[in-house]
Amino acid sequence: MSRKLIALLIAVGTVFLAVPVLATPGSGISATTLARGLAVDKVKTRGNQPYDVVVQHITIAPGGTSGWHTHPGSAVAVVQQGTLTVYDSDDPSCTGRNYAAGQVFLDRGYGHVHLARNESMTTLEIVVTYLDVPIGGAARIDAADPGTCPF
Repeated sequence: MSRKLIALLIAVGTVFLAVPVLATPGSGISATTLARGLAVDKVKTRGNQPYDVVVQHITIAPGGTSGWHTHPGSAVAVVQQGTLTVYDSDDPSCTGRNYAAGQVFLDRGYGHVHLARNESMTTLEIVVTYLDVPIGGAARIDAADPGTCPF
């Protein structure tokens, strides 16, 4: 193997090893995939490549958080029970937006980093449909703490 190829492999390996350290994992959260399927009909996505649609039921315990993350495509979250509070990484005032049972949160995805919290004393339940997920890939992408919120 050439020295350039070895150096490249070491650099790539270092990046992959460093990424988990930057992630902000959730706590008090569980997700069950209800359905996953290959999209045949197209909606506006980032390209003409086939993609998966993933539907999850997510439960967040009182005081729980999703951790900072994004999605590979757009997501539609329907609050079934409780109140969902969403914080955007690009909001320096760290002002949460609340969504009560029956309301919908539309996440633009594609790198939009955010965090969901259950700031109530009851369990939060949401059903989320993720679009433009790479075939067989993850619907969630962990992100580093942007430093805009005190938590």
